[in-house]
Amino acid sequence: QVHLVESGGGLVQVGGSLRLSCAGSGRTFGTYAMGWFRQAPGKEREFVAAISWNGGTTAYADSVKGRFTISRDSAKNTVFLQMNNLKPEDTAVYYCAARAYSGIYTKEELYYDWGQGTQVTVSS
Repeated sequence: QVHLVESGGGLVQVGGSLRLSCAGSGRTFGTYAMGWFRQAPGKEREFVAAISWNGGTTAYADSVKGRFTISRDSAKNTVFLQMNNLKPEDTAVYYCAARAYSGIYTKEELYYDWGQGTQVTVSS
């Protein structure tokens, strides 16, 4: 099990950028597949991006491709989500999630550990 803490959310104008961080605990964090999900008010949580344990494979939702980039720094036990050209529809609570297996996962039910979330608000 790993403890996850997100940070970096905030209020930004349309077209702006934010970088979210997800800090994980534990010596085995570098072996976890990681994902970012988001939940907007009144909507179900949805997949945003995922990265394999070694950072060699990534996946993105169609709605964020070309704008968001997921990366990880295993030495710092941290996963990042760089978000550029933000749109009002990106407004949501963003969660990071971890799964202690190789591979890459886009379905939330496959993740075992979740952070508490960080709010991102994009104003028009």
